[in-house]
Amino acid sequence: MADDLAATLRTGDRRALARAITLVESTRADHRAEAERLIAAVLPHTGGATRLGITGPPGAGKSTFIERFGLDGVERGKKLAVLAVDPASKRGGGAILGDKTRMMELSRAEAVFIRPSPAGAATGGVARRTREAILLCEAAGFDTVIVETVGAGQSETSVAELVDMFVLLLPPAAGDELQGLKRGVIELADLVLINKADGELLDHANRAAADYANALRLVPPSLRGWQVPVRAVSALTGAGVDAVWEDVARFRVLLETSGEWVRRRALQARAALWAEIGDGLREAFRAAPEIAARLAGIEREVMSGARTSAEEARELLRLFLVR
Repeated sequence: MADDLAATLRTGDRRALARAITLVESTRADHRAEAERLIAAVLPHTGGATRLGITGPPGAGKSTFIERFGLDGVERGKKLAVLAVDPASKRGGGAILGDKTRMMELSRAEAVFIRPSPAGAATGGVARRTREAILLCEAAGFDTVIVETVGAGQSETSVAELVDMFVLLLPPAAGDELQGLKRGVIELADLVLINKADGELLDHANRAAADYANALRLVPPSLRGWQVPVRAVSALTGAGVDAVWEDVARFRVLLETSGEWVRRRALQARAALWAEIGDGLREAFRAAPEIAARLAGIEREVMSGARTSAEEARELLRLFLVR
């Protein structure tokens, strides 16, 4: 099954790509084994796409910007895959915002594939299998893969370990409500965009862009030779979007000529390894009979205040490790 699906996927078949992502997102043991065979089969055909991560607080207009940016990319001859990570329903586990429904025009483009996925229990703004989904999109022939994060705030940093270029999208006149976001996320950004630079918000957006540009001059660049651009853009009118594509192209050239492209891809692979180790250990821990027999009782004791979380965690880990 995996070999057949990989072969069909390689032709650019979007239905095959959708089936492949569904397979890698499945938690069934037999599906996981098949998914690993699929990833191994397509791995030699991956790595060529530009991977972009787009994050920002709720209300910044990420989906609207991605639609405008994507349509502009299609006009440039790009083939785009958008992996939109949505908050997950606590009851059903599915994505509850449905970015595909908010990018209607972009979703109709033949050169575009949009896939909303639930964040589930994963942290950092991405879904657990976003890494594998990126590889599948590359194998299907997409030259640009955009990962849109949940957009919940300070934790929106895991996507930076998955992509080549980390883009931070902010609303204009974003005052004190962004103080908790700025430090951790903005230092990771390779490009900062102030959205909604139109109408009455145009002056606010331009002032915010100037303020952020001044602030970023005090932050050591993550890539030698790259001063992080700060642009005022409008997803509504398309103003400034052309310049964003030029920034992406310039950044990729600098990555490749400096050797940073290879280094970043190696770091992405290492991050994927440790994420799998962490997820695997967590699953094995919960599945261990010794843990399962005592976990509910210990949780009740901690919740009631009878025992501390630290001592109970040590006890559970001791039980797990001395099996």
